[in-house]
Amino acid sequence: MKNLIILPTYNESKNIVKTIELILKQDDNLNILVIDDNSPDGTASIVKNLKSDKIFIIERNSKKGLGSAYVEGFSWSIKNNYQNIVQMDSDLSHDPKEILPMINLLKTHDLVIGSRYKGGLRVINWPVRRLYISYLANLYARIITGVPVKDLTAGFKAWKSDTLEKINFDQCSSQGYCFQIETSFRAFQKGCKLIEHPIVFTDRTVGESKMSKNVMIEAVFKVWLFGFWRLFRLKR
Repeated sequence: MKNLIILPTYNESKNIVKTIELILKQDDNLNILVIDDNSPDGTASIVKNLKSDKIFIIERNSKKGLGSAYVEGFSWSIKNNYQNIVQMDSDLSHDPKEILPMINLLKTHDLVIGSRYKGGLRVINWPVRRLYISYLANLYARIITGVPVKDLTAGFKAWKSDTLEKINFDQCSSQGYCFQIETSFRAFQKGCKLIEHPIVFTDRTVGESKMSKNVMIEAVFKVWLFGFWRLFRLKR
């Protein structure tokens, strides 16, 4: 099986080498696609200097956003015949040791979600206020969309290529948290088999968060659109 790890980057020069090294240590059958949004700190140059036949890079000419980066990465993965695709952060908040267990679950499921909230809270280095906001935001999204997943805003996911093709991911216009909600919602709508795999999420210790207020506002309001689709049984 061909397995691809997609890493969107913007100013991750301090994290990207270690992230890539840890991923490639997990298994010889893992390839990596970095999608860099013209990072001013030279992230793309660092990746290219690694010179490995397991590492690929797409350099974009501006900061286009997390959602569009994943859409481009998903398209590239299908075009290049990868069967299993894992999306994850490049700041070491997602533990590469969870990649193989999540890929293994794809034998019996269509989408595996690395969950911070399945079976309890597993978050390190977050202030209590942020933890409450995240937990309540996921509860809010779950109630409105009807998707039985505790961590709908999770960014650590493993997909079958067939699942990605079913969900019309190229029609997703959301960014950040909302992109994660939308793709899981679309998969659930299509009757795909979802499972949450418990992970420990460790907030970044190096670099700066890319999450903006606009992205959070989008997630708050756009989730009602998904609720509308659900209410009127509109398939997307």
